[in-house]
Amino acid sequence: MDRLATVEHYRAAMLLSGVGDALGYRNQLWEYNESGPAIHQVSEDSQRHQAAAEDALALTRLSLASQELKELGGLKNIEVRLPDWPVSDDTVLHLATAEGLATGKPGEELMHEVAARYVEGMKDMAGRKPGPSSISGVSQLKPGEEGGYRVPYTPEGTGCGAAMRSMCIGLRYPKPDQLLSLVAVAVETGRMTHPHPTGFLGAVASALFAAYAVQRRPITTWGLGLLNEACPIARCFVQGRGFAVEESERDWDFFCDKWQWYLDLRGISCGLGPVIWPPSYGPAERDEAYRSFSLAGWAGRSGHDAPMIALDALLGAGADWPELMSRAGFHGGDSDSTAVIACCCWGLLYGTAGVPEGNYSNLEYRDRLERSAEQLYALSH
Repeated sequence: MDRLATVEHYRAAMLLSGVGDALGYRNQLWEYNESGPAIHQVSEDSQRHQAAAEDALALTRLSLASQELKELGGLKNIEVRLPDWPVSDDTVLHLATAEGLATGKPGEELMHEVAARYVEGMKDMAGRKPGPSSISGVSQLKPGEEGGYRVPYTPEGTGCGAAMRSMCIGLRYPKPDQLLSLVAVAVETGRMTHPHPTGFLGAVASALFAAYAVQRRPITTWGLGLLNEACPIARCFVQGRGFAVEESERDWDFFCDKWQWYLDLRGISCGLGPVIWPPSYGPAERDEAYRSFSLAGWAGRSGHDAPMIALDALLGAGADWPELMSRAGFHGGDSDSTAVIACCCWGLLYGTAGVPEGNYSNLEYRDRLERSAEQLYALSH
């Protein structure tokens, strides 16, 4: 790992975030919200067992993904390009955030700019499977009107849609003395679609982890920083803004409590380590673990556990790209959203070293991803 994050690291971060998204998505075949071949194998006379089959779907799906990976010749032989490997809604909306930030606009002007880009981005969703909260939230945005970047509070806004598009905020505000700006932008852009704390604090986590990667903070300290540094700032910010304060307070604790549980589980609640891993932690065990992180059994679907799985993968993979993808991108859950976060942070740490050129050379929207990275690097300096 280089001592300082360079413009090449920024390019790698944005580029590999798209790669992780495209690989984890697999053109709707590997992402959690597609049933895949396994569900169609349930015969009509055994449909009464469908609930049990769906509980096991994540494991079945991972097995199928592994078989497909082997048939494709392994990760090193996958050429990520259209039409077989498009990016999902995650990258389209991450680009919307990044390109909004790259304008350099301040304050309220920036919020309206990002909101307008989310509206525009939702026109590019054919075959990309945006989540219901993202669809609903963006449909209510009125950029340019007073308060038009805010949507009403909803207890349903717990998903990962804000987390998976916010890493670039950490690229724009990477310095320790910019933490307030990072949190403010992550909260406000996050709750454009995910006004519940479990949703918009996921945006804070993704942005923060990217900033920590730029800072070269030890990965074992990232979760502690989230709980002790960023979340208290976010809480004060929400209270100070006077929007949905009572509802946010009521629903605040789940995110922080679950993260504390995770840090205790891994033995990093003091930010030190060594990380505590189960005796066996292969694909099947990880699927079980990731479900235990989740809100309702869909690993990585929510704002708290998408960055949690990404962090878990980063802790376990080190500089090993195939291992990172195995942990963050090929699992029984919302695999593109966990991979898009993990791969962005990994790119900031390691660049593209060890990544097969075919994984990224023809990625959809490569030019836009790299251009926004260069613009964010310039702004951050």
